[in-house]
Amino acid sequence: MITLSPEAEAVLKARYLRGKETPADLFKRAADHVAQAEAAYGRDVAAAAREYYALMSSLTFLPNSPTLINAGKARAQLAACFVLPVEDSLPGIFDTLKYTALIHQSGGGTGFSFSRLRPEGDIVSVTDGASSGPVSFMHIFDAATQIVKQGAARRGANMAILRVDHPDIFTFITAKRRRDVLNNFNLSVGITDEFMRAVQNQTNYELINPRNGAILKSVPAAEIFNLLVEMAWENGEPGLFFLDTVNKANPTPALGRFEAPNPCSEQPLLPYESCVLGSVNLTRMIAGKGQGMYLDKEKLARTVRTAVRFLDNVIDVNHYPLAQVSAATGLTRKIGLGIMGLADVFILLDLPYASQQAVDLTRDTMHFISDEARAMSAELGRERGNFPAFGCSVYPSLGYSHMRNATVTTIAPTGTISMIAGCSSGIEPLFGLAMTRRVLEGQLITSINMAALNYLNKHDLFSRKVKEHITATGSVAGLGLPERVTKVLATAHGIEPAWHVAHLAAAQQYTDNGVSKTVNLPEHATRQNVAEVFWAAYAKGCKGVTVYRDASREQQVLTHGVNVPCEECRLD
Repeated sequence: MITLSPEAEAVLKARYLRGKETPADLFKRAADHVAQAEAAYGRDVAAAAREYYALMSSLTFLPNSPTLINAGKARAQLAACFVLPVEDSLPGIFDTLKYTALIHQSGGGTGFSFSRLRPEGDIVSVTDGASSGPVSFMHIFDAATQIVKQGAARRGANMAILRVDHPDIFTFITAKRRRDVLNNFNLSVGITDEFMRAVQNQTNYELINPRNGAILKSVPAAEIFNLLVEMAWENGEPGLFFLDTVNKANPTPALGRFEAPNPCSEQPLLPYESCVLGSVNLTRMIAGKGQGMYLDKEKLARTVRTAVRFLDNVIDVNHYPLAQVSAATGLTRKIGLGIMGLADVFILLDLPYASQQAVDLTRDTMHFISDEARAMSAELGRERGNFPAFGCSVYPSLGYSHMRNATVTTIAPTGTISMIAGCSSGIEPLFGLAMTRRVLEGQLITSINMAALNYLNKHDLFSRKVKEHITATGSVAGLGLPERVTKVLATAHGIEPAWHVAHLAAAQQYTDNGVSKTVNLPEHATRQNVAEVFWAAYAKGCKGVTVYRDASREQQVLTHGVNVPCEECRLD
């Protein structure tokens, strides 16, 4: 029997289950669909389906939402992440708009670089007119996204990138200063090493017309950086996407350079590539009791190997919405296996998120997962064949003779699948011990972290007063609890930004693709705090970073505390 939390049941009913389907039916449907790929390799399809069902129904591993939603449908599209090119012509722009609508309809999210579009006011020779610039076209994409729902289950999601050397960079950075525009887009600026050096050296930085390579102006780099800081402090966008760092990790540089990631910025992709993601629930990897709890690496290894095979199968059974996507995805066969439940694991192991021991565990866990996933991909390469672009990839020079997937690891935000799994999201600290989420077209869902309540009970600190305080505020701050307990149960805003970045960098060190991580800052955080996060993330080799200062928007996804009776907070 599958035991789910009330919030998991609400999410499943609203988005994932079909008709009278149960959660067990859902997982069986997905397992059966994905296992079909085994037939092409002479393996037992029924046995594989049972193995995949066991993995998902135990909430040990879950794939990205489109796989769960669409599996079993005719022409099922199972991938979450896509990147489309935006060329500098009206036909090219509107072809991409059409492709975007088809991808959103199928359940995917899209990332774009608008950096190739000529700047506002530039000549348009066909009409002898003037260009309206990339931001104007972003509004068209935003409007289309609002109309087309992803898979009839969720609004479309987009990422827009503009290079920091684009002449319209100031317009782009301030594009969401009005709070009622571009709400179907996340924005990030494509940052170069050259730009960061110019900021550091307090020198000018050249803005270049992408149409002809002409230098249009030279401005103080610090002026751009300070505006980035201001807008991130003001409303959380844009984020930073470190282009040179990302491309240093490109496994197939012969195929092109990365220009954009998926909507949550953790998955850089070449034009028309897609990627299927999945996440291991680390709370299911904990063995032992009391002070003897530990991360069971034997179980983790088995889980990772099965998950990699599952995700590779998804590529085979997937129905892609565009021929170009099918071709580009088939060349590299990228998958992205990540983790969720990390914050819960720290509580189970009595570790403060803000500690070097916890950071080391983040790094070591991703190191182990990456090694196991890479080994499994190599095994699949011997069994099923290498990804077609293997010969022009970095792997032969690294000593590999076989590799099925150009990438194997990604850490996604796991927003809804972590709710289904009943664990904390991605590598984030707990936003609140009790919190309210705005999901599913504005529906509010409340949750209380049971790992925290059980931790307090284990230390004989659980009482009605404590429960009521947590329920109201989402925190144990101000209760006068022992210092160690307060540190272990510290939530995102009570953790110094440097520790957020430390976990981001530790995870990134052993993750092929990117890591989704928001550095949540308290409302009183300063612009200097934001600047320090940006610099630290860049210096530590992160591929991107986003900050969000609490209450900087009228409506936000997460808020502290829940309005439920105390009696509903029960222990496991």
